[in-house]
Amino acid sequence: MAETSLAKIAGTVFGVALLGGCGTVVDRTLNQVYEDPPYEAGPEARALHDRQVVVDLHGDVLLWNRDLLERASYGHVDLPRLQEGNVAVQVFGVVTQVPLFVGMDDNSDRPDLITALAWSDDWPPETGDSRLQRALYQADKLQDRVRQSAGALRLITARRELDALIADRGGDDRVIGAILSLEGTHALEGDPENIDRLYEAGFRIIGLVHFFDNEMSGSAHGQEKYGLTPAGRTLLRRMRERGMIVDLAHASPQAIEDVLALGAGPVIVSHGGVRATCDTVRNLSDEQVRAIAATGGVIGVGIFRYATCGKSLDDTVDAMRHIADLVGVRHVALGSDFDGATATV
Repeated sequence: MAETSLAKIAGTVFGVALLGGCGTVVDRTLNQVYEDPPYEAGPEARALHDRQVVVDLHGDVLLWNRDLLERASYGHVDLPRLQEGNVAVQVFGVVTQVPLFVGMDDNSDRPDLITALAWSDDWPPETGDSRLQRALYQADKLQDRVRQSAGALRLITARRELDALIADRGGDDRVIGAILSLEGTHALEGDPENIDRLYEAGFRIIGLVHFFDNEMSGSAHGQEKYGLTPAGRTLLRRMRERGMIVDLAHASPQAIEDVLALGAGPVIVSHGGVRATCDTVRNLSDEQVRAIAATGGVIGVGIFRYATCGKSLDDTVDAMRHIADLVGVRHVALGSDFDGATATV
């Protein structure tokens, strides 16, 4: 979920929810597109784009009360727009808790905005006090839309399914692959064994942290910013056994160092940026970029101000170019953070 101002998040999300509004108002307010279509691109750019296998490593649309199969007039991600944008794979981030007074540093985990959002949007009762149930609920939402999509949307849970998707798209099929990603292991509620329930629900990418420290790892935005805990190390072993991918977005510097030292295999940073172009606490140093690339990993660059210090695609491209120049183009990707309280030009 992208970083926005305290006033915008707290005033809009919490206030609307408590006053009996709905998450749709919040969604419309936070996830804006400032420029209306049509969007012009030259013929060479269009031809190049059409030849690519486009993957977005992070989008938060499952948080909101939208039908993924229907075109929305606001926000960013839905099946019709993914098809028109030639997106082959969309990674769906699953957010289960966000502090009310969220900032870029020194966050605690309470009070919680998602509690208010779940109440206002009539999430199932069991999600009220369970972050694990919130994750499973959003996974169920995606699974239901996959079933209702008549084959246009596929949940990807194995490499062979990804290979089949790419092969099918080679025949001009605009089928979209969907991958589930957890944003923060606080959703495990302190028990590494709960990773089994998430795996069964279709999750294949696990982000260790979000905006606050948790039982498994410290966050770049937390109060203590510690590294992996003993429970976190147990979790990583269980993830490796299942072939799950570790996402280091939002992780503290010590947590990044700990994960890499354990040899957890290729890791990703799904959405963020680099300090060389935007010096913020969540962005990566050149040393970290090199270390992540050495695992065979990939860094997704966002389309939001706190990742790139700007609002335009030029700012995103600047960060991508820096990573490519530093470690090679195979280690850089797109991690838009669309629909994560993200306004785009």
